[in-house]
Amino acid sequence: MNSTETKQSVAPATVDQDERIQRVSFWKKALNRPELGALAGAVLVLAFFIAASSGTGMFTPAGIINFLEVAAQLGIIATAAALLMIGGEFDLSIGSMIGLAGILIAIPAVEYGWPLWAAILLAFACAGLVGWINGNLVNKTGLPSFIVTLGFLFILRGLAIGTSRLLTGRTQVGGVQDHIPGDWFAALFSGEVATGLFSWMAANGWMATNFAGNPTVTGIPVSIVWWLGLTAVATWVLLCTPYGNWIFASGGDANAARNSGVPVHRVKISLFMFTAFSATIFACIQVMDTGSADTIRGLLKELEAIIAVVIGGALLTGGYGSAIGAALGALIFGMVQMGIFYTGVNTDWFQVFLGVMLLVAVLFNNYMRKKAMEAK
Repeated sequence: MNSTETKQSVAPATVDQDERIQRVSFWKKALNRPELGALAGAVLVLAFFIAASSGTGMFTPAGIINFLEVAAQLGIIATAAALLMIGGEFDLSIGSMIGLAGILIAIPAVEYGWPLWAAILLAFACAGLVGWINGNLVNKTGLPSFIVTLGFLFILRGLAIGTSRLLTGRTQVGGVQDHIPGDWFAALFSGEVATGLFSWMAANGWMATNFAGNPTVTGIPVSIVWWLGLTAVATWVLLCTPYGNWIFASGGDANAARNSGVPVHRVKISLFMFTAFSATIFACIQVMDTGSADTIRGLLKELEAIIAVVIGGALLTGGYGSAIGAALGALIFGMVQMGIFYTGVNTDWFQVFLGVMLLVAVLFNNYMRKKAMEAK
């Protein structure tokens, strides 16, 4: 065989290799993004309420902050739930962890005189333990995480109620606000940021003021900062780190990932701990904002977080999703919840909307996944 024939025989292989690095069209890239459906949904919901809530104040600075704050509180736990669902697991104990963490913060500070920072650290330590136990039970018993965390949903709620009644005789603990001033750690979970900027904008006529001359919006609530920060970090972890690849691999095919050297057990335990930590962040913000703790807080928040993640494009089977999609799902939730209030629609219909959105999101995600596979 001469040199010309040799070159001709290897040419097809070269072409096949080059196909792997060919430029991919924008449409194909968009189809492969899990947050595409959530982005479209957010735009539609935004357009609807812009038209339906004209003149109601929903899209004034104060109105925008209102629905962003609602979205932020859900988004904090939805970010962690997204990573866990991408890793192939569920955590139904998030809501109960919120209630227990609030009690663990309030009782030591109010009843026993602990510094608030120490009570907050206690809550985070207990959250880490709960996440570690959840992860180990799932890994070592082989039970579905749905069952394990469903059990902890009742265990943690019962601990919150039982502990509070045993130590205080009631299920609500107030007086936390008296311990916030001067506490360096509590400041991370309370108040607002950029207050000087908003005052400066009001002084220059760029923002409306009230009768006292103060801006109608005094700053950005710290919950929004936590939400955006956690979303940014989670997105970076998923897209730019080996740990992010491990999360996708663990959710996609745990056995194959384990055979490839991925520490699947450690990854899943860390994800369960992160969901417990995020629930505690939520609890800290809520306790600092209201100045009290209540054992019933966080009720059904785990389901709302799962809805936000699914609307954001994550698959219930794991291995696919994004933190940005979860943030968009939380944003849709916030806009709808406050939009219903502003437009005067009966709030009893809100849960109907959530159920419909969940079903539509699952159907749309399945459709888009099929289209993405066909486009490859």
